[in-house]
Amino acid sequence: MFYRETGQFKTSYDADQAVFPIFQDRVFIWGVIAVAFFGVPWFIDDYWANAILLPFLIYALAAIGLNILTGYCGQLSLGTGAFLAVGAYASYKFTTAFPELNLIVVFLLSGAAAAAVGTLFGLPSLRIKGFYLAVATLAAQFFIIWLFYKVPWFYNYNATGQISVPSRDLFGFRVTGAEARPAVEYLVTLSIVCVFAIVAKNIVRGHIGRSWMAIRDMDIAAELIGIRPLRTKLLAFGVSSFYIGVAGALMFAIWLGAAESGETFGIDQSFQVLFMIIIGGLGSILGSFLGAAFIVLMPILLKNMLVDGFAMTAVFAKHIEIMTMGVLIISFLIAEPQGLARLWQIAKEKLRLWPFPH
Repeated sequence: MFYRETGQFKTSYDADQAVFPIFQDRVFIWGVIAVAFFGVPWFIDDYWANAILLPFLIYALAAIGLNILTGYCGQLSLGTGAFLAVGAYASYKFTTAFPELNLIVVFLLSGAAAAAVGTLFGLPSLRIKGFYLAVATLAAQFFIIWLFYKVPWFYNYNATGQISVPSRDLFGFRVTGAEARPAVEYLVTLSIVCVFAIVAKNIVRGHIGRSWMAIRDMDIAAELIGIRPLRTKLLAFGVSSFYIGVAGALMFAIWLGAAESGETFGIDQSFQVLFMIIIGGLGSILGSFLGAAFIVLMPILLKNMLVDGFAMTAVFAKHIEIMTMGVLIISFLIAEPQGLARLWQIAKEKLRLWPFPH
């Protein structure tokens, strides 16, 4: 009875088109945001920051980027790891070449660099699609990683081939480097992810998002009604790569602190982010967060249960964890192919009718 929109009348178009038109949804979201910003920083430590919260937020941002391209525009991509690498290496070059540059500007410029590269590799999308487009983006994945490995300029001629983030401050607080506090790293990352998530939600609800979905559903029909396929697809590649590039910059500068192209941004990253949007729900901003939470948290829960609960060795527990994750993913996709976001939607619909039969 408490989750009803009875009496909540919409008196304007703005109210009717609100992201959260039901009052209870707004209260819930603002409550979650308040806890995230004002509650979590008081209790966060290195383990919670580096093992759970930072990877969850960064992967959620990367999943939003890939969901824009694959979930909303229908263009399959396997080059997410490469675009993460572009954002990471761009942030490294900007921070080392321009020490006084504001970190927020560094992250935006890193996203812009990834957007330029993503748009370039999105050009084949006009002629090919589906499996063939996935192969083209897979080629981008291997080429970009090879380029970062073979050209010493990208890692400032370091003998190890590794990039390391220098210490940088933001508004008087140390954000990157060994002296950065977990609460500061978490709040900076959370702020960026929240802003970009809101922007993405409004983009996909507007005419740009409707154009993407028209291309996804039937590109020929979309072209007949006046939507330009090349411009629309390239815009999706650019926006998607921008989000993924910012996520790569955050991954390198705030979470990891050091990276190496082949080990950190390999093909595994591309598949991991792809699994996130499939499990969370294609064409859903909320699904990006739910999928990231599932992929990040489930291995940690399984490891703690197997090692601490059943006293297994860490190596054997890792093999069991990989097999269990595969079985869970396959079973979940069979039970609900539209992802966790659809389950959440069904739960809300049932709650709105409770306690009446349905």
